[in-house]
Amino acid sequence: MIEQPQKEENLLLLKELEAKPNITQRELSVRLNISLGKTNYLLRELIFKGFIKAKNFTNNSGKLMKIHYLLTEKGLEEKFRLLKHFLQIKEEGYNKLKQEWKYSLNEKAGRL
Repeated sequence: MIEQPQKEENLLLLKELEAKPNITQRELSVRLNISLGKTNYLLRELIFKGFIKAKNFTNNSGKLMKIHYLLTEKGLEEKFRLLKHFLQIKEEGYNKLKQEWKYSLNEKAGRL
């Protein structure tokens, strides 16, 4: 089972890659505020799981290799699954706060 922080990082990574497929690992690292090594690790895991494909789009061997990341159908499904997961967590938090608010209002009204 993937731990919660990694789920969030995977979701953010998938969203960034969908928005900017030619982003570099260094740019991803800065945008997500994670180390370059962890960015590389997460990308490799997403490729291994079939969520993204990495394609080299530089034909000149003397140039720095540029990578283009493409979300697969499986990757889009994972992105939506993670979005649903985090929306459920937020909804549960909202409902809990709403109940606490009602309880505190009822207690305050009872004291008056």
